[in-house]
Amino acid sequence: MDIPFFQQFLMISNLTSVLIIAVFAALLGFIYYLQRQKVAFGNLVIIGTILGAVLGFFVQFIAGFPTDPTKVVFIKESTKWFSLIGGGFIDLILMLVIPLVFISIIHVILNMNRSADLKKLVTSTAAVALIMVAIAAVVGLALGTVAHLGEGMALTGGTPAKMKDVTPVVDTIRALIPKNPVAAMANTSVIAVVVFGVIIGGIARLIKQTGTSNLELVTKFFNELHLIISWVADFVIGLMPYGVLALLASTIATKGFQAIADMGLFVVLIYVGVIIMLIVQSILLMMFGVNPVMYFRKARAPLFLAFTSRSSMGVLPLTVDTLTKRLGVNAATANTVGSFGTTAGMQGCAGIFPALCIVYIARVAGVELDLTMYIMSVIVIALGSLGIAGIPGTATMAASVSLSGTGLGAFYGMISPVLAIDPIIDMGRTMLNVSGSMTNAIVVDKLMGTFDKEAFNDESTVDRPVSNKQEPAHVDA
Repeated sequence: MDIPFFQQFLMISNLTSVLIIAVFAALLGFIYYLQRQKVAFGNLVIIGTILGAVLGFFVQFIAGFPTDPTKVVFIKESTKWFSLIGGGFIDLILMLVIPLVFISIIHVILNMNRSADLKKLVTSTAAVALIMVAIAAVVGLALGTVAHLGEGMALTGGTPAKMKDVTPVVDTIRALIPKNPVAAMANTSVIAVVVFGVIIGGIARLIKQTGTSNLELVTKFFNELHLIISWVADFVIGLMPYGVLALLASTIATKGFQAIADMGLFVVLIYVGVIIMLIVQSILLMMFGVNPVMYFRKARAPLFLAFTSRSSMGVLPLTVDTLTKRLGVNAATANTVGSFGTTAGMQGCAGIFPALCIVYIARVAGVELDLTMYIMSVIVIALGSLGIAGIPGTATMAASVSLSGTGLGAFYGMISPVLAIDPIIDMGRTMLNVSGSMTNAIVVDKLMGTFDKEAFNDESTVDRPVSNKQEPAHVDA
């Protein structure tokens, strides 16, 4: 139907679009049916992920696996409708991020034990995160070198990638100081909001400790706010099975398989690196006396959401919920480390990915990779991991910083083939980011001496429904 109303406004202009949207609606209805049958939340997320992948491949199949799916009318139209559920779900979660972080940080500080050490918490968070990013960088550099990534490749046609503006590390660190808290909240600068919340909560706690005032009204106010925002978070997180179905279906449907085939080695190395780092995280947990099998059983919901949503920040409410209600992590540690992990110390986007980009660009440009270059790359990548926003696609900033810091900035245009497959590799990167944030939180909590091992090993919370308003546990989430 060549009518603007159907093509541009309604975005349903042919029968194939109607068929795909009808199948999509039927799958959503199936998820709802399973939910009414009291299927465990974790299983619903897995089912939603599988159905999303099947739907995405189905759309590609009936389109004949086109080189550029975005030019196929019914793919463009159907995925636009997918975004109503998938994108809408992410919008709801992002709506929660800033109020949840700010309220939770102040709430947990006001209710912390007198013996709690805020300074140790902050330094431990930064140290563990940067060490793990450095390990991820070493893994990426090693994989790229062993696999000879980029050798024999030459620049191909197409639009060259543009170099992102690189911010000096001093300015990046200064930007973490909230000179305008309102602007920081508006720009979703999570670390700045955390800093502001820690200062406000810390001073309030100091006032209570010195006996200047017991701040009953302030404490009650933030306790009540925390109760409300926790219930809202439970409601939104309960929509996750529908969101992951739509998000994964859209990602697979809109990404051509030819682009994936052209950069197949890069895709394989990213996911091999993700697996290696998950093993490293497991070893780290075992070193601290924590069972990694139990961890992955309880962490599967946020990991699946990270894989399908490709947004570390979008997963933050579920990350904190899982850490506190399932994994036995103290609320102060969960909120601090979880929030830090959405912007800094991301092992996937700011660790493995820029390391592989350095090897790839160096090989394509004919730049020698020696020991000095490797050491410098690890340092640059670790420092560059500060300030990378946890939203889809911003790993390109980490690549810009790393390439510039290692003297390869002039060759940034050669990264275009990698950016063409970014949504596919971003799923694995983001899952690793979130897993890294959660394992870091467990390690930091062990260092703080506040980790509840009994709660971690409690089998009853493996498949506990996320939203259960009959339970009073929301107050201390």
